[in-house]
Amino acid sequence: MGRRTEREAVGRLLAGAQRGRAGALVVRGPAGIGKTALLDDAARTATASGFRVERSIGVEPESQLAFAGLHQAVASLLDRVDTLPGPQQAALGVALGQRAGAPPDRFLVALATLNLLAEVAEDGPVVCLVDDAQWVDEASAQVLAFVARRVAAERLALVFAERTTGGDHVHALSGLPEVRLGGLADTEARALMATETLLPLDVRVRDRIVAEARGNPLALLELPRTVKAADLAGGFELVDGPDVPSRVEDTFRRRSATLPEETQLLLLVAAAEPTGDVGLLWRAVAHLGVDRAAAAPAEAAGLLEVGPRVRFRHPLVRSAVYQAAAPPDRRRAHDALAAVIDARTEPDRRAWHRAQAVRGTDEDVAAELEDSAARAQARGGCAAAAAFLQRATDLTPDPATRARRALAAAEARHEAGASDAALGLLEVAAAGPLDVVERARLDLLQAHITFGSTRRSDVPEMLLDVASRLAPLDPALARQTYLHAFDAAIITGGLGPGRSISELAEAARSAPETGAPSGPADLLLDGLVTTYTQGYAAGVPELRRAMEAFCVEDPATGAGDGDDHRWLWLASRTALTTFDDELLHALASRNVQLRREAGALAMLSPALLFLSAVWVISGEPARATELIAEEATIRQATGGLPLRFGELVLAAWGGRRAETIEIHAGAVQDAEARGNAAEVALAQLCLAVLHNGLGSYAPALEAAAQACASLDAPHAALALPELVEAASRADEPERAAEALDQLGSRARSSGTEWALGLAARSRALTLPGPSAEDDYREAIERLGRCRMAVFLARTHLVYGEWLRRQRRRQDARAQFRTAHEMLSAMGAHAFAERAAHELRATGEHPRRRTIQPTDALTPQELHIARLVATGATSREVGAQLFLSPRTIEAHLRSIFRKLDITSRRQLRDIPLP
Repeated sequence: MGRRTEREAVGRLLAGAQRGRAGALVVRGPAGIGKTALLDDAARTATASGFRVERSIGVEPESQLAFAGLHQAVASLLDRVDTLPGPQQAALGVALGQRAGAPPDRFLVALATLNLLAEVAEDGPVVCLVDDAQWVDEASAQVLAFVARRVAAERLALVFAERTTGGDHVHALSGLPEVRLGGLADTEARALMATETLLPLDVRVRDRIVAEARGNPLALLELPRTVKAADLAGGFELVDGPDVPSRVEDTFRRRSATLPEETQLLLLVAAAEPTGDVGLLWRAVAHLGVDRAAAAPAEAAGLLEVGPRVRFRHPLVRSAVYQAAAPPDRRRAHDALAAVIDARTEPDRRAWHRAQAVRGTDEDVAAELEDSAARAQARGGCAAAAAFLQRATDLTPDPATRARRALAAAEARHEAGASDAALGLLEVAAAGPLDVVERARLDLLQAHITFGSTRRSDVPEMLLDVASRLAPLDPALARQTYLHAFDAAIITGGLGPGRSISELAEAARSAPETGAPSGPADLLLDGLVTTYTQGYAAGVPELRRAMEAFCVEDPATGAGDGDDHRWLWLASRTALTTFDDELLHALASRNVQLRREAGALAMLSPALLFLSAVWVISGEPARATELIAEEATIRQATGGLPLRFGELVLAAWGGRRAETIEIHAGAVQDAEARGNAAEVALAQLCLAVLHNGLGSYAPALEAAAQACASLDAPHAALALPELVEAASRADEPERAAEALDQLGSRARSSGTEWALGLAARSRALTLPGPSAEDDYREAIERLGRCRMAVFLARTHLVYGEWLRRQRRRQDARAQFRTAHEMLSAMGAHAFAERAAHELRATGEHPRRRTIQPTDALTPQELHIARLVATGATSREVGAQLFLSPRTIEAHLRSIFRKLDITSRRQLRDIPLP
């Protein structure tokens, strides 16, 4: 009755899914408002339309069991799991507890779920209906939300029903299309009561119930049951009080209280065990001495239905029964359930019920919960592990063991992304007693949480303090913490105002050896220490050995050491500081590859943006744009915070003044608020590039100087050439000479063609008259042998400008022509316009770029086309881009249409930018 608009929204979703336009919808509203009824209607409509209907329901007691909701949602589809790629099969199997293995990244589990649903949808349209989504465990909610955001061309629809209280909602589902159910109109409410209420109601009673129910259908059906018979025909009034769902819950509570004691106990056991397993219910009540016949009064009262599954009339009945029970009765019910659950097949459920049956503390149960936490972590269920450990903490009698478990629970909460909850547990752990290693671990976690949420400049010093304390106690953890401190210091720009990374390096110099063979991370730490204590020249050889070690793959697995993977971004950045273009490309690409393969989307986002910047300075903006677009879709799917560094680099090199200045202003404001000098410097470097491209040398000089001043010396690599160019053109020869001296010294230490080419170019910019030509020629020769084509193109431009000043018009024209063609193709439009202006001044009009068919492709389509052109299948491309094969096929149809081709083979013959 009613709900026309909402039913139409669901109908449009189903119609779209039938035609291969997948989608998702979240139905939100308070308890009793009709969400389940809307899902029931959707199920009937979908079944009649030939859909396969998969239903699942969140239940509050299972909200802490990792992937319990996902298991409900896909259990009947697992016979198709063998169609998935091996890594996805493994991830889903481990997550659902069906096989052993390393904890999978939750996004690889999500990709497996997406492809499993897409595979089933190839046989016919599928709709997944998830009721009471607010109680779906966190891991499952994240997976299902990811699927909802990534579906596109599949015959698949997902509908979530979520109970809301005030403004609360499931964070994972934020941003998905939604409908909010409000109350029925008064006319609809009266019609519902007339249809469903068998007892005669006085008009005044009816109108008062309609007013107090506020259109809530469940309240309209349940509140009349509370009216005394004598009042049905005259003057009954409801007293103002709690909100409507609470009032309805109270009616269920009063109704259950009138039932026989054995029936009430049976209801309580059913409420305490949410799986709906009839056999488990009968075993538990038998353990309590209650006969099965005790269920009959509850069924007659319309509170419970016992069929193939145990079902309550409404989730409010379950909560009403459970909340109304006295604590001893609740413990008795959980104890009975724990007694009849098989510890071999369901140890975690048994442990959870045992924990709910405890009054006070119990070390045996706490230890059992700790074992359950270890199993949850092995499945990748960090949130569930944290819940088990937190409850174990509550039950632990010994203060030292309690503190240890609280610390472990805090670490699990942080790993699950619940940093606020982790901080609360750290307070419990801090009450101690903790040993010195545990105290250091506590401070380490505190530093990680602070850094992750604020990027504050005082975090490196916090990490340095922890590392120093760990050094004599846990050498391996101490070395990792020193490396974390370097990482944080490089990101924030030092150890705080007036302090440099050299202080950190001096402390890390005494880091003890672990006794194990040095891995890539050890070599990187040693190289950084040498660089900051003995100088850039001494550090480069050690850093290069470390970077090369990160590139070595295990011949058996094709991968490196998993513990070292986390440092690939730092190794990539180190390659940038040493001007090693080959290692820079190798490490940045490997970082992206490994994050993709692991499904580690949280770490993939920054890896994509770093690689995009590498592609920009390599002169391939189309590839950079593809990666930035990919990062944006991943961020949308995961709900991550926006990272605009990639957009800033692309806009600055593209010469887009307004866009660059807007992004730059926001980046600087945010970074300055956190005292993050390094991020400010990177933003200033982009501004310097923009102004050098526009020929605005005074602001370029100011920006480049700020970038160099804010960065520690080894990390000012790319700012120095910008400073030299701006200073030489702004008639600041002394500042240009000072920057050139630093750049030249590093170039000689690095010895790469990129470094020596930039040094030669910068040297030529500072020399007067004919003496500069040899350096320009050397720069062009060296830069022509490295990957960083954008610097080669800019060198042709400044060499042409020098030739024009020497009145060598013909020679200058050739350089300007080359520069214009290269810079235009690279999307460096401000620099290209400078070349065009100079070319026109020599009497030649610049050649217009020919429009290519590939210009019509979106960044995502271009990315897919590039992968398919290498021979990759739709399944392989989908696995890389976290899309289903069907969505890839849909994109390919669009690509073929735009390029006027009909096959993958033809795609291989088309030159892609």
